[in-house]
Amino acid sequence: MLIDTHCHIHEPYELPIDEVLQRATEAGVVEYICVGTSETSSKLAIDFAEAHAGAYAVIGVHPHDTKDGYSAIDDLAGTSSKIVAIGEIGLDYFYTHSSREVQMEALEAQIQIALKHDLPIIFHVREAFDDFWPIFDKYPGIRGELHSFTDSSANLQMALDRGLYIGVNGISTFTKDEMQKNTFDSIPLNRLLLETDAPFLTPAPLRGKVNEPAYVKLVAEYHANRRGLPLKSIADATTTNARTVFKLTTLS
Repeated sequence: MLIDTHCHIHEPYELPIDEVLQRATEAGVVEYICVGTSETSSKLAIDFAEAHAGAYAVIGVHPHDTKDGYSAIDDLAGTSSKIVAIGEIGLDYFYTHSSREVQMEALEAQIQIALKHDLPIIFHVREAFDDFWPIFDKYPGIRGELHSFTDSSANLQMALDRGLYIGVNGISTFTKDEMQKNTFDSIPLNRLLLETDAPFLTPAPLRGKVNEPAYVKLVAEYHANRRGLPLKSIADATTTNARTVFKLTTLS
């Protein structure tokens, strides 16, 4: 039994959704979390989750899109029991689609929304941890995860010290960076979350195909092999972690 803790299949998607969800079921993916990236995307995530028993919604504005507004997230937060987190929010300095100042302002505002509604947060942080940690530390009580983590062992430890879970996806299966591989291996099993980021970041050996929730099993198999563990150990641990951080047991 597996949970894809991060996908975007609620947005316009290249594949027939019924077939995608059938393949997910056949792969043992019992639940999947649809993550918003804008106000519009967040509304779509809620609608999709309401229409599909195994789906949950996360609402928030990605740092790239913060220049277009994020005020609707507060109003959306109380509209559905299928909403399990605020996200994906954070800072991304790899691109400059939104200015750093706007990104930081939006991050703080959306952290406050999460705390107001007692929701965990899915963070997207890329080449911006020097600004991220001081903002994070201003708000006691934050819980959640770092999504698509690929950074240093030092930032991994800072995240673990703050009680965050760590999301890994297809990147971990195809990176050539040995330091990254070792960092992935060092994530404690009780803090590990599996995700696809579908339709992006398709794991090996299916690079070049459209990603989908079923392929989270490939991520699980990769990490089971790296750690010398049975697949069931990875599946059980990461499913427990997902249910814990997102409180999925209260909705299933």
